Amino acid sequence: MAFASSISPSLRCLSSSNALSRDSYASKKIRPSVLYVPQCSPISKMDFICQWNRRKLSTFHISASVTDVMREQAVENVQLPKGDTWSVHKFGGTCVGSSDRIRNVAQIIINDDSEWKLIVVSAMSKVTDMMYELIYKAQSRDDSFIAALDAVLEKHRLTAVDLLEGEDLASFLSRLHDDINNLKAMLRAIYIAGHATESFTEFVVGHGELWSAQMLASLVKKKGIDCNWMDAREVLVVNPTGSNQVDPDYLESEKRLEKWFSQNSSKTIIATGFIASTPQNIPTTLKRDGSDFSAAIMGALLRAHQVTIWTDVDGVYSADPRKVSEAVVLKSLSYQEAWEMSYFGANVLHPRTILPVMQYDIPIVIRNIFNLSAPGTMICRSFVNELEDGGRLESFVKGFATIDNLALVNVEGTGMAGVPGTASAIFGAVKDVGANVIMISQASSEHSVCFAVPEKEVRAVAEALHSVFRQALDAGRLSQVAVIPNCSVLAAVGQKMASTPGVSATLFDALAKANINVRAIAQGCSEYNITVVVKREDCVRALRAVHSRFYLSKTTIAMGIIGPGLIGGALLDQLRDQAAVLKEKLNIDMRIMGITGSRRMLLSDTGIDLSRWRELEKEKGEVADLEKFVQNVHENNFIPNTVLVDCTADSMVACHYYEWLRRGIHVITPNKKANSGPLDQYLRLRALQRKSYTHYFYEATVGAGLPIISTLRGLLETGDKILQIEGIFSGTLSYIFNNFIGTRSFSEVVVEAKVAGYTEPDPRDDLSGTDVARKVIILARESGLKLELSDIPIQSLVPEPLRHSPSAVEFLQQLSQYDEDMAKKRQEAEDAREVLRYVGVVDVVNQKGSVELGRYKKDHPFAQLSGSDNIIAFTTERYKKQPLIVRGPGAGAQVTAGGVFSDILRLASNLGAPS
Repeated sequence: MAFASSISPSLRCLSSSNALSRDSYASKKIRPSVLYVPQCSPISKMDFICQWNRRKLSTFHISASVTDVMREQAVENVQLPKGDTWSVHKFGGTCVGSSDRIRNVAQIIINDDSEWKLIVVSAMSKVTDMMYELIYKAQSRDDSFIAALDAVLEKHRLTAVDLLEGEDLASFLSRLHDDINNLKAMLRAIYIAGHATESFTEFVVGHGELWSAQMLASLVKKKGIDCNWMDAREVLVVNPTGSNQVDPDYLESEKRLEKWFSQNSSKTIIATGFIASTPQNIPTTLKRDGSDFSAAIMGALLRAHQVTIWTDVDGVYSADPRKVSEAVVLKSLSYQEAWEMSYFGANVLHPRTILPVMQYDIPIVIRNIFNLSAPGTMICRSFVNELEDGGRLESFVKGFATIDNLALVNVEGTGMAGVPGTASAIFGAVKDVGANVIMISQASSEHSVCFAVPEKEVRAVAEALHSVFRQALDAGRLSQVAVIPNCSVLAAVGQKMASTPGVSATLFDALAKANINVRAIAQGCSEYNITVVVKREDCVRALRAVHSRFYLSKTTIAMGIIGPGLIGGALLDQLRDQAAVLKEKLNIDMRIMGITGSRRMLLSDTGIDLSRWRELEKEKGEVADLEKFVQNVHENNFIPNTVLVDCTADSMVACHYYEWLRRGIHVITPNKKANSGPLDQYLRLRALQRKSYTHYFYEATVGAGLPIISTLRGLLETGDKILQIEGIFSGTLSYIFNNFIGTRSFSEVVVEAKVAGYTEPDPRDDLSGTDVARKVIILARESGLKLELSDIPIQSLVPEPLRHSPSAVEFLQQLSQYDEDMAKKRQEAEDAREVLRYVGVVDVVNQKGSVELGRYKKDHPFAQLSGSDNIIAFTTERYKKQPLIVRGPGAGAQVTAGGVFSDILRLASNLGAPS
């Protein structure tokens, strides 16, 4: 059967120029009388048009049948070759969106050295939408449909004028004008009736493919290639199945293809995508995005060696690159993987495109017409012994896809268990309202069934379920029909991944560490996908979290720095210097989203340039607002992990740790105030941290960059018993007593330490011993002791009369008055061949702690220190005779910042970065 690219007014959607020889297209068209529509009501007008449509359909059948006989008598029968000598290409609307792009397509066709080629083309970019808009305007009785149709004409006329010349151009423009005139008459009839039948609509919208195929065929032929164009409605036969789908009739289509080829044999065929016909020879379409389906069907009919889908992306991505910037192009996918990803909304293919080619193991290749150097993605049958990457865990997960704007419907009740027909009644009600079920999850106890549907359909679904189960709800057999709005589905897709140990655990671990709550889970026995339902606002963060966890992209962390002073500033500089190394070698992407001090803060949506953060703070800084700062750092949906680094010594900042951890924000700090503060607050903080997936790291609170906390934890976790921890915990006091020798006065050494930057702005903060006491409390609590700071006796080195001096300057000026007392203690120690050292002690056996100025033999490890070194001795059941010693620099911005940096890398490792 044949259909036209140019339809006379009276035949509308039902006659065809292709029923005749293309060379006699203009002279032998069927030209019945013009349609006259009498004045009558809209309903009568609609009936009249439908009756006219059916009457002309029978006339068309007779005309076409005569033409077919003429063809069969006039053309020698040529047998259609099939097999690997054929290649099929499909070019989408973007690929043929302009005259230059059509030229590129023609060149690709010419460069393909396959013996036989079939090219499927879509309408030019936006044309199908324009055709649908024509129908909408006409049936809405909007007179602008005429101007809109003229715009369609002009778009194609200008393209043809740029591409073609001479007889080719005149022939195409003649057909184009005939088509436009016929469409104008048809749209006028729709305008009068105020309604368009489905067959009218599908006929109108299919014209874009006819025009693009004709222009491309003329251009290819102009370059000396043996080429014909094919109206796919003459070949492809489909059966409408409802639900906006069609089923191809492969047997009848194959017969028609063989017949068409016998009459139009050529090495290169340019075929229309998207359009087809019904068994009754009525024009129809393969529905939206159906050109891919057209190409796959043609590939199957020809048994082609490959179907290439040309588009504007480099291939199939591991995730939507608009949501995951680190998404990668996949080299290959199995048919099943591609099917799963397309079902869950990935921009892969028309979901049904894969079915025709699977039967004959024909690979589909997705390629970018704008980047010919990219190899694209091959979709083909997978083989067990050909898994990529040597069977690594991540090779089993090919990609992730999401569907947004869903609602979860939960039907539950004890009366459901073991009752036959409940599920049937539920989904029967869903079917009756025409809703689409995206996924289903049922508890093995049969106590509940939940399923996801598009949010726009959930109200009708809920009302239908309440109606069907009204009696069961009233009787209490069902407890509720609940709707959870604002949901999204996230699907992980991969060959045999569900049967691979560790994949599911890794997936859910990544979601948990990103603080994502999973509402429902579904996993099919096909083992090709694991599906979870999450909150819509968490969807992008969840997608990025799982994508990075499977090493498909970097472990990205949004970071906020609180306190850009000595330690914070040093940390920012260290992060700047290591950023490139972290990305390249450790796959870690640190994004500093905010820096705040007590007065001003600097915020960014994408990440602050650390090479000039100080300048940016001056140029773009704003008034500090801690809540706004935290919101900016945390509520970035494109980064799954958030950490706040508190580099202050502020107890008010430390008070926020609990709330931050509760919100899923990781906390890293050298600030001792939280862990040495009130015991009940400390216990509450640690309890929250232990039961959540949020991390709280504070290695630098004791010993700056030295591994004190981690060493203590290692001993405890391996079953050792701590007896005593003793150490020089203050780098400042270590420096002072290491240099308080000979005849030097105590005040002289304190002033020297302050000038060298070892002390706090007010040296009394160091000399009071409170800082050491805080470290003792932290270690005591880590060891299991429940002590308050007030429980620790502290020997202060600040003379009693100077403790209330109004300023640090005045304190230092008066300190020399008390040098004699310290000199006396030094002399007594020297007489006993000992040295003075300011130490903190955790006596775990007696459950107490102390801070004091002690005396040690000159051969004791504590006497061997130099500079500002710290030294800590762990006496345990294993290390009883000779304590475990940790020694090294324990003060200074650089080493403290290094300790914080180490905690940041530890966090990244816990979040999935390679260690």
